[in-house]
Amino acid sequence: MRGSPVLSRLVSVDARYHIGTMVGMAMNLRVPEDLDRRLEQLAAEEHTSKSALLLRGAELVLQRHARRREISEGLDFVMSHDAELLTRLEDA
Repeated sequence: MRGSPVLSRLVSVDARYHIGTMVGMAMNLRVPEDLDRRLEQLAAEEHTSKSALLLRGAELVLQRHARRREISEGLDFVMSHDAELLTRLEDA
């Protein structure tokens, strides 16, 4: 099969197919009926898919979690590096 024009054509078609498309993991998700109805309505209003809305929501959750972690780490840093200063300010 090596060097076969048919195989080469299939590989090149496959490569072109994936250029500019999102390649990712597929998953099934069970959504309560009420949430599904609300997603359907919002998807229609936004002219997008329910899948796109759920992906956007997942990204927002991850961003929020990362931000909270950054804030917590920042507070931990201040508390450990400026503990003496904070104590003096507290007593002032």
